[in-house]
Amino acid sequence: MTNTPTPPRVPISGTTRLYAVVGDPVEQVQSPRLLNPLFAEQGVDAVLVPVKVHPGDLERVIHGLQRIGNLDGIFVTVPHKADAAQLADRQSHTVKIAGTANVLRRETDGSWLAENFDGSGFVTGLARAGHEIRGKRVALAGAGGAGSAIASALLTAGADRVSVTDPDLSRLDTLVGRLATYWPGRIHAVAELPLHDSDLAVNATPLGLRSSDPLPFLPEALPPAAVVGDIIMKPHETPLLRQAAALGHHVHHGIHMLNGQVESYCEFFGLSAPRTG
Repeated sequence: MTNTPTPPRVPISGTTRLYAVVGDPVEQVQSPRLLNPLFAEQGVDAVLVPVKVHPGDLERVIHGLQRIGNLDGIFVTVPHKADAAQLADRQSHTVKIAGTANVLRRETDGSWLAENFDGSGFVTGLARAGHEIRGKRVALAGAGGAGSAIASALLTAGADRVSVTDPDLSRLDTLVGRLATYWPGRIHAVAELPLHDSDLAVNATPLGLRSSDPLPFLPEALPPAAVVGDIIMKPHETPLLRQAAALGHHVHHGIHMLNGQVESYCEFFGLSAPRTG
């Protein structure tokens, strides 16, 4: 039995560049597991660490991190993506459309740029798994940080209809109103997802992080050929995906969204793309 070789660790020193991923909770984040080995493989003197930040402390923590001279980037996870977008000096076109950010980058002039790769990562993950989006009818649970970016990316990729539900009606109406200016007639706010008439159903809520969480929607209401996707990365097999698989649906795991973003992160931060094969 042979062991897969691991890249040598780059020792942390006085020259190490820092990256942080902020969220609450942070126990589920997978970006350090993917990016720290990439730093080591490429001999980059940098480290990405998780930072647990309560919502009421986000602005103070982000501004504090931005003042750290050797900190080059901030990754953002639940529940901070909408608020973090407003804490950068500039926003990308994607962030302006989605209204949320999942990464901030220090620019050469010291300012901060907000970007969001959640949506493009989710769409890339679907494409790599062989799931076509163009012309499809999508049911999306969640209009928050990831959900807003995913809705925008699905529409960009040619989804025929995206129906979105969220218990925060103000957030839902704001998202749908904003996206409807770009894709009129293709994005809809709904009280209940039209699962019976959907080709793809996506959970973009935190439901599933805990075993006691209720399902975000009932997969048995979907047509037999529908795909069920979840953005939850830990646990890998969420209750939603387990139930959907038991019913015979194609399932799409949360880790695909992060894997679909890695190349974008590398380009964003000036790293080499990971080796494949």
